[in-house]
Amino acid sequence: MPAERPSEPTSNGRQLAAVATVPRLSSGDQAALYIRRLIFDGHLQPGTRVPQDDVARALGLSRIPIREGLIALEREGWVTIELHRGAFINTLDPDTVRDHYALYGLMYGFAGQQALQRADTGKLVETLEPIARSVRSTTDPAAFTQQTVQFHRTVVDASHSTRVRVAIRGLSSLIPGVFFELVPDAMPIERRGLPAITRAFKAGDAERVAGEYQTMMRRVGEKVVTLFTGRGLFAGEGDA
Repeated sequence: MPAERPSEPTSNGRQLAAVATVPRLSSGDQAALYIRRLIFDGHLQPGTRVPQDDVARALGLSRIPIREGLIALEREGWVTIELHRGAFINTLDPDTVRDHYALYGLMYGFAGQQALQRADTGKLVETLEPIARSVRSTTDPAAFTQQTVQFHRTVVDASHSTRVRVAIRGLSSLIPGVFFELVPDAMPIERRGLPAITRAFKAGDAERVAGEYQTMMRRVGEKVVTLFTGRGLFAGEGDA
């Protein structure tokens, strides 16, 4: 594992959490991920300004990739950049989180419908079935995350749609880390959902593929809402 950098003090004397170098990410992506983690862990509260110099020191980066990361976070709704004032953390709310995962369901469902029209369904099912079986017995969150990512990527690739791929990539995860390690209650939902989606593909039922995806992602979104509520990440919410 890469060595972690020591914590860096902010301009207010607070310590930013140490961070390990993230492999295979651009400097701007590293900055965006790190700032998401600061928000998720409660170090940056809604309405507060992002301490760009402190983040740059913590990551060992210049201000340029920090600004790139903030531009990406503004597109995602995490921050608002104000001219000559800096970037400020936006307020999260449960409906925003629900909408985020509902959009995942719609886009993956659409990808599945396109895959049924454009791909060899038999080969697609042959690829998806082993993954859907494997998640039933996988308990390690990191391995489970990799398996589900592989499943969803297979569906998107089978859609043969660059636009779908770009649109889904634009919905970056709200969870800054191993998803099922931080949201373990979502694992049973995908254990049921992936086989159900696979059966819908096997039946050649495009409407059912879309419906199963939407149902699964809505349920996952509710688990994320519960997690965020417990961590006091919503405006007016205290710690559980």
